[in-house]
Amino acid sequence: MSQYLPIVVLLILATLFGALSFVASRLLAPRRPSVAKEAPYECGIVPSREPPERFPVSFYIVAMLFIMFDIEIIFLYPYAVERGALGAFGFWAILGFSLVFFLTFVYEVARGGLDWGPLQRYRDLTVDAAMVSAGRDSSSTIRRVGLEGRTPSDDGSEAAA
Repeated sequence: MSQYLPIVVLLILATLFGALSFVASRLLAPRRPSVAKEAPYECGIVPSREPPERFPVSFYIVAMLFIMFDIEIIFLYPYAVERGALGAFGFWAILGFSLVFFLTFVYEVARGGLDWGPLQRYRDLTVDAAMVSAGRDSSSTIRRVGLEGRTPSDDGSEAAA
């Protein structure tokens, strides 16, 4: 039991130091509260505008996927070094381990987690088919801007003729 005495003494000293530091900071620290200091932002800086939006959840999912593949690489390195000693059991274990990570990656790609561009909505071509007809030409589809309220002689088209 005497071999644990230094550890117990150090634990008691660390706890006392933490408690005394906390009490001393409460008693001795100046208190000058202000609206800026009470705001839920760092350093007392009052924000000039609200943040535009939250990060999408897919950002965090991709970050976790990155960490998972890092962990896989960490486990693949020892396997590669000692694959001869591990034999067939080690091969099938690392194959199953890699398969789990690969399936999570396939799931993430399939649900569109790696599509970071703007949303692309595909148009229904059956609705647009009514807009395409043989009777439409440039004179019926192009709007002439600035000709409203003018007579044909005011726009200069008859003067040139």
